[in-house]
Amino acid sequence: MVALGVLGFAVLLGALWLEHRTALTLPRPSGPFGVGRAIYDWRDEATVDTLAPVPGTKRELLVWVWYPSAPGPSVAVGDYVPAQLKTGEGPAAPPIIRLLTRELSKVHSHCMENADLSSRQHAYPVVILRTGGSLQALFYSTLAEDLASHGYVVVGFDAPYRTRRVVFPDGRVIARTPENNPELYEGQPQAARLTELLAAWTSDIGFVLDRLERLNHSDPSGKFAERLDLTRVGVFGHSFGGAQAAQFCSQDTRCKAGIDVDGRPMGSVARTGLRQPFMFLLSDHKASEPESGQIMTDIESIYDRLPPGGRFLLKIRGANHFFFSDDGALLKSHIVTRALRMLGVVGIDGRRQLAVTAYCVRSFFDAYLKAAGASRLDIASAQYPEIEAIK
Repeated sequence: MVALGVLGFAVLLGALWLEHRTALTLPRPSGPFGVGRAIYDWRDEATVDTLAPVPGTKRELLVWVWYPSAPGPSVAVGDYVPAQLKTGEGPAAPPIIRLLTRELSKVHSHCMENADLSSRQHAYPVVILRTGGSLQALFYSTLAEDLASHGYVVVGFDAPYRTRRVVFPDGRVIARTPENNPELYEGQPQAARLTELLAAWTSDIGFVLDRLERLNHSDPSGKFAERLDLTRVGVFGHSFGGAQAAQFCSQDTRCKAGIDVDGRPMGSVARTGLRQPFMFLLSDHKASEPESGQIMTDIESIYDRLPPGGRFLLKIRGANHFFFSDDGALLKSHIVTRALRMLGVVGIDGRRQLAVTAYCVRSFFDAYLKAAGASRLDIASAQYPEIEAIK
């Protein structure tokens, strides 16, 4: 029996390894536009990165831009990891996680590098994307590409010493320092270091918007000059990124609408509240978990003070906290998926969760960034019965 067990385990590992090295394509964007992608290295000589290990280090960000491309909807399949960044990519994730997902060089997306911006519209609304924990912006490509295919310029960014690993186009690779890992402070929303991390990330959002204004005024490539509608800016994020979205929108009027995807509110937003349309989109939390109860209390305290015509508190039945990122698409093993369902860890397929999330995010931004004077949005959909309004 022991020999059979060892053999079965070996077969499972072999199957997972083969799947890890099998080519995979992210879910296809649902909108009418093709998707382009551009990458920038932006330095801020006026601001010191106080969370960098070397005093006096200037702020620097690796910025990802997904945008509607020309001409029309694209069926092309591009590289997930851009060619200029591949040489610096290493095994950032633990071996077991890598085994359960995919080799990134085998993953393909639906964006084309540096494609022309679609001429179908004169200017496009801008959405800032913030990631969960220390993840790279790349790992939210599914949601970014879908939004871009519906006529948005989506901007994500990575920060040295805070993002798990930043690979700059010039070959530099900078890893996160241990003390800048927000997961170390799980359950400690008032931890001093977590407060510093929140402040740094929200400040970065403001810097990125400043640089987008400059790009809109004068883009050397000509691609984005006068093509970014910065009067229509949305911000959304997942987990710790959701907390950043809420905090930024509470303190910067450039944010016209925001979304917190399964993140616990932190910072002063719990006291000051929000004035613009805002949505909380949650996974299927277990009500019996004490921490979930406190998180819901924090969320409801903000929700109850939001403008009645632009507030949403929704959950996706069966959704898992970690599958709002591309993990929902990269974890494809039927064996692992069935095991996770049996254990109650996941309730719906990861790709299905991403499809429901993409629908909710774009429906919200369509209503409050594109539709002038939008009335109350009904986000319920027969196509996505997993959506449940909590309030």
